[in-house]
Amino acid sequence: MYAQRKAPFTPRTHAGRGGYRPAPIRARVGLAMRRAMNFGTMPDAESVLRSRGLSLAPMSVGDAGLNVGGTSVLPTAQASDIDNGALKAVVIPAGSADEDAAALNDVITRAQAKGAPMFAFGDGVETALRALDRPHEAFADAPAVLITADNVEPLADSDALATAAARVQ
Repeated sequence: MYAQRKAPFTPRTHAGRGGYRPAPIRARVGLAMRRAMNFGTMPDAESVLRSRGLSLAPMSVGDAGLNVGGTSVLPTAQASDIDNGALKAVVIPAGSADEDAAALNDVITRAQAKGAPMFAFGDGVETALRALDRPHEAFADAPAVLITADNVEPLADSDALATAAARVQ
């Protein structure tokens, strides 16, 4: 409508009149920070997870925070948050070979022991399944998977990811 008025500015909208409102947060999810981390062929994965009410909490799997593109990212979650139930799921992104693979494996096994679902992307799929001693060859081409206590579900696209994220309690 502001285009019809030819106003030189974007109108301010009241939150009750169609303004942007983020999805309410349903669950806090740990994001395992890895060097050169990415979401493989699903670059919109982070926004899809957030749109389904999952708040991503950076979780260090090494000794310190992570520097991404010149920006320091400090962890807001720890592996112990999986044990006490503060994190309802874990996200394992793709990334470079970790110097602290033991710490990443610890996060994965803790999540499995607690029954927390894990979303794995790119080479994070193989990393997570190896840490759990599960066969990973069948999922080599999957852009992402959802790992639960007794199942590995391939996620082919953002719609499948959104559906799976909506099931996290």
